[in-house]
Amino acid sequence: MSISTAIGTERRSRVSGYKIKKGNFDNETPNLPQQVVILAEANSANQSAITTEKREVTSADEAGRIYGYGSPIHQIMRILRPQSGDGIGGIPTIVMPQLEDEDATATEIEWTITGTATKSVTHNLVIAGRGSLDFKSYAFNVVVGDTPTIIAGKIKDTINAVLGCPFTAANTAGVLTATSKWKSATAADLTLQIQNNGDAGGVTYALTETTAGTGVADIADALAQFENPWYTTVINSYGVAKLADLEAFNGFPDDETPTGRYEGRVFKPFMAFFGSTLSSKDALIAITNNAARVNQCTNVLCPAPDSAGMPYEAASNVVRLFCRVMQDSPELDVNGKSYPDMPVPANGVIGDMADYNNRDLLLKNGCSTVILAQGAYQIQDLVTTYHPEGEDPLQYSYCRNLNLDWNVKDGYSILENLNVKDHVLVRDNQTTNVPKAIKPKEWKGLLFQYFDDLAAKALINDADFSKASLNVQISTVNPNRFETFFRYRRTGIARIESTDVEAGF
Repeated sequence: MSISTAIGTERRSRVSGYKIKKGNFDNETPNLPQQVVILAEANSANQSAITTEKREVTSADEAGRIYGYGSPIHQIMRILRPQSGDGIGGIPTIVMPQLEDEDATATEIEWTITGTATKSVTHNLVIAGRGSLDFKSYAFNVVVGDTPTIIAGKIKDTINAVLGCPFTAANTAGVLTATSKWKSATAADLTLQIQNNGDAGGVTYALTETTAGTGVADIADALAQFENPWYTTVINSYGVAKLADLEAFNGFPDDETPTGRYEGRVFKPFMAFFGSTLSSKDALIAITNNAARVNQCTNVLCPAPDSAGMPYEAASNVVRLFCRVMQDSPELDVNGKSYPDMPVPANGVIGDMADYNNRDLLLKNGCSTVILAQGAYQIQDLVTTYHPEGEDPLQYSYCRNLNLDWNVKDGYSILENLNVKDHVLVRDNQTTNVPKAIKPKEWKGLLFQYFDDLAAKALINDADFSKASLNVQISTVNPNRFETFFRYRRTGIARIESTDVEAGF
């Protein structure tokens, strides 16, 4: 057999040839690459110019230009890819936009101004929990003699001057009307407050009417575009309304019959992150302990209790932290990391989640938890809704553990594609010198190295346990079938530290 094919073996005339082929001589596999999908809507003004086709977007500005500044897509991207700092870095962010429901309505908030200004003062707006956005303030100046119509006009101009604001504004005879830039139930969470900073200056502001947005978009077109790429993370801007759809599509890693993206021929599952600003433990448990959620490991509730920010902003904060850690150090977790850009309650009170007993209860019911520390939400537990009764420890609860399992699979597939797929299957006791052949004992040797690599990366414990469990064989009924089985023990994270001491004389 020829060991070189640069010149065909059928050639006879004098010639010299050289050929280079791609080689891979390192059995160490990389971390599973993270990829983020954003499921959200464009502004109403941008609806006619977009399609539902997926698109990789690399900046918040690009998202604003295509889908509308202030849209849910833009708001999510400004957290993932902020003006200052690297944010999520080089991790791909793929937008799968939704068109508005044809019967959807916008949120409208109406403020009525009365009184003529008796002094010059500075007042400010707080929109979705923010007194400014991307370094542009929502403050406005009231001057002696300003009438309600003039002041309403100044508020209108302040809102419309901030490109990324989620509202457009209009004024009529001292009445300020702010309208969300998109139509959807997701706009119902928008708030607008006017603060006089303790000095009214003769002017009174009254919230006279609020009409919440309605309508839920269809995500079927987006799910149909997942296909072969491994999108590890989804930001679900629609919250509870889409949990069941995402669970049905993603499936579950059942021992006997895995489904959806967990099905054996596919195995490219994702976790879907959605936000919540609820602060009552009972309200949160009603979501994650729903009978449909208990045995599912797709959805991850990202809490920001009592925040005036948007729920999908909480999910964006968590994804920004989680994906960066999983990309760089999948052996670690996001415990103790603070949300980089999420409004917190002005009074510093976050309700039930401030108490450890409540956080423990929430965790046991499939709900992630946070505390408020140094003016920011700080992650304590990040889990899926998975919490079947009687399973201890829970297999598919912690998001970090699921990502660890996916890393093991991804590394295994890399080695399998290089060393097994489409190779000649040769028995252990047979001699061969063909380059593209594999024996069970050779594959065992490669996997032994892989287990050592996983242990060195602190993804698994006890590589010898995995080696002892490894079984490889050529099928006795199908000569084209190569079978492998092994077990591994995941590493854990120090989530609880308990110490007893005894002192005496």
